[in-house]
Amino acid sequence: MGVDPARTERGGYGEALFEPWQPGEGERIDLGALAYDGTTRRRLLAAGAGPGVRCLEIGAGTGTVARWLAEEAGAAEVLAVDRDVRFLEPHAGGALRTLAADITAPDFDPGRFDLVHARFVLMHVPDHRRLAARLCGFLAPGGRLVLGDAVDLTSAGPPDTPYRLAMRAMWRALRETIGTDVTWTPQYPRLLAELGLTDVGAEITVPPLTRGSPIAEFWLDTWRRSRPAVLATGLVTPDQLIRAERALAEGTAADLSPGLITAWGRRG
Repeated sequence: MGVDPARTERGGYGEALFEPWQPGEGERIDLGALAYDGTTRRRLLAAGAGPGVRCLEIGAGTGTVARWLAEEAGAAEVLAVDRDVRFLEPHAGGALRTLAADITAPDFDPGRFDLVHARFVLMHVPDHRRLAARLCGFLAPGGRLVLGDAVDLTSAGPPDTPYRLAMRAMWRALRETIGTDVTWTPQYPRLLAELGLTDVGAEITVPPLTRGSPIAEFWLDTWRRSRPAVLATGLVTPDQLIRAERALAEGTAADLSPGLITAWGRRG
């Protein structure tokens, strides 16, 4: 996601739980992309993605959004930044450039862009407000910032189903190991307005937890990869976690997935 573990409080995303070099990690990331790329693309088009536009993609992951910007939206330039670019490098060329960098480093300054996008990045950063302000600084006058992160809609309240217990334990495990915090993400519109952006808006997308859906498969893989940390929280038992996994696999969870909140604004 473009953050150096040495610069975070609890270790870096990818190092503690989801190592990019582990088999299947690229496929896990792509499951999330399948669930949310449609929403992201629509919002980026509304923000002006297209010919002649210079784009900065932060925490580019496997590059599904960066490649779309360069190859289908027709952007003039796409700089895809991540701390680990192994999934990006095979696609570099033409309008798409890659950069391995820590976006929280004081000397990180990739230039100025017409469109800056980051998805599932700020939720993993201890000082999300400061990083959001830095991203605003990468905008050219009139440029647009589009940010996306997870929003949790169900796990805080009853009923205590195995699925909800597993989700609560997962969020606790992510917070205790890599510093992930999604409690603040509903404040995105206010944050962007306070940072001086105009034309601020936000929306929430919640893909269905149906059997075999990309988002159901994403959470199944995420739970399995983080199982020791999830169980260590004490918020879910091994049997409850197995029952939660079965509910996701069979499409019987009868609940909401954590969603994607996307917020945007324009630099004056």
